[in-house]
Amino acid sequence: MSKNSWPQSDEKASSLPADAPEGQVYDDSYASRSGQDSVPVIKDDAQVEDPVDPATADSDKQLERDEKEAIDKSNINKETTRHAKPANGTYQGPSDADLGLTQ
Repeated sequence: MSKNSWPQSDEKASSLPADAPEGQVYDDSYASRSGQDSVPVIKDDAQVEDPVDPATADSDKQLERDEKEAIDKSNINKETTRHAKPANGTYQGPSDADLGLTQ
């Protein structure tokens, strides 16, 4: 369910019949009726809880909080990562023979 903060209008109003209704459409005909199979549908006039708290909805502030929580300070030594060094002077992956890729 979305609620518009501005009225909507058709761009081609002249092509509508003269008796066409104006304003927002209100139609509960799709809602479940007694004696029929139920379908989980909320009626148009039902109150719905808004999960967004306007006081904390600033996405820039939330992003800043998330980034602060995501940085693991225990993995940083002297402003760099843990100073990993190659074991024999260079990093070396397995050879083709080690992987069984030779003919």
